[in-house]
Amino acid sequence: MLDTPPARATRGLLSPWARFALLVALLAGGAASVLLWEPQRLLANGWPATQLSGAAAVVLFGLAYGVCATAFVPRPLLNVAAGALLAAQAGLAAALAGTVLGAGLSFVLGRVLGRDALRPLLRGRLLLSLDGQLSRHGFRSMLAMRLFPGVPFAAANYGAAVSRMGLAPFLLATALGSVPNTAAYVLAGSHAASPGSPVFLSAMGFIAVTGVLAAGIGWRARGRRARQSAAAAVRA
Repeated sequence: MLDTPPARATRGLLSPWARFALLVALLAGGAASVLLWEPQRLLANGWPATQLSGAAAVVLFGLAYGVCATAFVPRPLLNVAAGALLAAQAGLAAALAGTVLGAGLSFVLGRVLGRDALRPLLRGRLLLSLDGQLSRHGFRSMLAMRLFPGVPFAAANYGAAVSRMGLAPFLLATALGSVPNTAAYVLAGSHAASPGSPVFLSAMGFIAVTGVLAAGIGWRARGRRARQSAAAAVRA
């Protein structure tokens, strides 16, 4: 192939760092759009799902949820909006579909645009350990991340994208692991008008308990890593 200026320009545009720059630009644009337009408020105020009913409302809300989750809109807000607008069962279906869609979009963006540039930069015990865990035990590790709300949604998505984890186990683990907390937030949203009801209180209690468990697991894992680092330093 001739090394002509157009060929060099094409290679530059397709280089790992050019694709990574595009990913950063897309994510920055998504975050800026959230700050400027606040799409979660549009959903929470009833647009546009209240003009529809049945499956059409679920599909439309799920699509909007997926795009908003990719653009860093906090999932708890979207889950509560799903319950408030669509009620418990339809809201849960829309929220889970949107969760999987948002996770899949983030994973594909990270895998296509960011992985080649970021993998050579993996350094340090923590990053290498996370990469190895997701690469070898991707489904189990991602399922644990989704079950406990200690790992941010976007961080888990892009961490899995940079690893060697496959898309299918990633999506399946996301779908299964997201059910409990998503259901709790959707139920809370569907009963937000009666905050003293047993359903609302149970949902909020479940959210609080899983948060405490996640904090405890994170603290324990941090202590274990500190002990391992100290032992490695002594052996060295």
